[in-house]
Amino acid sequence: MNFAMWRKALEVIPDVSKEEWDDLDLVSKWLISTRAAVLIMTFLSAALAGLFALRDHSFSFVPWLALTFGLLMAHASNNLFNDYTDFVRGVDKDNYFRTMYGPQPVAHGLMTKRQHLTYFVFTGLLAVAAGLYLMWYSRFDATAWVLLGLGAFFVLFYTWPLKYIALGEVAVLIVWGPLMIGGGYFIMSHQWDWNVTIASLPYVLGVTTVIFGKHIDKYLVDKEKGIHTLPVLLGEKPARYTVLAMMILPYFLTAFLVATKFFTPVMAIVLLAIPTLGKVYPAFLQPKPAERPADFPDGQGGWPLYFAPMAFWNNRSFGMLFMLGLIADVLLRIFIPAFWH
Repeated sequence: MNFAMWRKALEVIPDVSKEEWDDLDLVSKWLISTRAAVLIMTFLSAALAGLFALRDHSFSFVPWLALTFGLLMAHASNNLFNDYTDFVRGVDKDNYFRTMYGPQPVAHGLMTKRQHLTYFVFTGLLAVAAGLYLMWYSRFDATAWVLLGLGAFFVLFYTWPLKYIALGEVAVLIVWGPLMIGGGYFIMSHQWDWNVTIASLPYVLGVTTVIFGKHIDKYLVDKEKGIHTLPVLLGEKPARYTVLAMMILPYFLTAFLVATKFFTPVMAIVLLAIPTLGKVYPAFLQPKPAERPADFPDGQGGWPLYFAPMAFWNNRSFGMLFMLGLIADVLLRIFIPAFWH
């Protein structure tokens, strides 16, 4: 058991040689091939769903645990299927962008197509098993069937065709907010609440900036290969300014939710994320540099990723504070309910 590699794979996307890969344990290989470092975004969505349920006295630990596990396995399955689909379609040939910032298991010869597909099937079955339990817990409600169906649809069709027709970014916005947080809340509370869906937007907009940033990083190569991501459709500069808007908007949305008393003023803690925003904001005002800046640290992956890691740092900073604020919000409502009504 290579615990050091487990930890590393949860922090960044490790670059490993074939010899190093062959010496790794099964868990390390799974963490690297699923790009586990980015799964934190899914965990935070599941955590937020649980906190919204808790504040409405609808939280149950076992269903939340199944929800979290299922969402993590679904995200991991999508990452595996993404790499498999792009390899089979020939997208990752000729030193394509994906093969530069981290190991693409099939393209780099670390796994055979059959092994990679086996990882996907096994991980996907774990996600389905968790989903079936949640279906049973929700009494096989029609809305639960819709949520399960949408989840399966986005796992299977995000890479193709959604990403190719400028719907990949929209898919991320839908999945990490309404589907994960709104749907997770529904599973535990047995009712749909649009207020919860709206309250998920400050966090999910940050998640969307990460995929947006990644697609800006890939702008030129995607344009050459006919992969029409939203940045390709909008243009490089408008895409950068769209990301900036999505980084700023969560603060205004949080303020609105405090003003309408959906949140308590303790959510102002998200303002502590502004220094991180101040560090990454200037970079989005300029095109991506031709070479890696000397002071550019590793993020969720290495160069040539540039905008994606910075969006990831910003989202992690805001997201952790947003969750911390919601925890405090829940505790205040539970222990001093009269003060907030």
